[in-house]
Amino acid sequence: MLFRSVVEGFADWEPAHAVAELRRHGQYRVESVGLTLAPVQSMGGIRVLPSRTVTEVDPAEVAVFILPGGDRWENSPVEPEIAQLVKRLDAQHVPLAAICAATVAVSRMGLLRGRRHTSNGLEYLRSHVPPGYSEAANYVDVPAVRDRGLITASGLGDVEFARELLEELSVLSAEDRAAWATIFRSARLPGTG
Repeated sequence: MLFRSVVEGFADWEPAHAVAELRRHGQYRVESVGLTLAPVQSMGGIRVLPSRTVTEVDPAEVAVFILPGGDRWENSPVEPEIAQLVKRLDAQHVPLAAICAATVAVSRMGLLRGRRHTSNGLEYLRSHVPPGYSEAANYVDVPAVRDRGLITASGLGDVEFARELLEELSVLSAEDRAAWATIFRSARLPGTG
């Protein structure tokens, strides 16, 4: 199953390509995980009803755990329940994917240590993770990075984020993943110029 965190104000569009393609081509069932089972409103105003709470997630069922961005990661500490689950998943080598401001959350959890990663810019991480961000040597200035089960992406790298998730889970062939990413990034179908 594919699990995605849904907390108040999450950036609903950021994982949209990844969730749709993993469900469509990978046949993954999607579970929305909240702090409670109460409805959550996304940054875009979409109301989502979590199907599980973070305390109900069994790591054995998780193929990947996606953390969408949202302003809350910049302005609030990571809830202990979320941090505990994400760290447990990482320790059990379950792939994790954080996009945009969720890269701040995984940095605060200590999950970037020794891993190549990206975000909304090196200065962005430095300004939102003081004094704990000490991984500048592993920062890569590209839209998305995958390193040992952790995928990180800029908020502008939703297509690249999806492509890295497809590759991490071996969904589609390498050729089809590249074609898919080219189509969605260029807004042109193959052979149309």
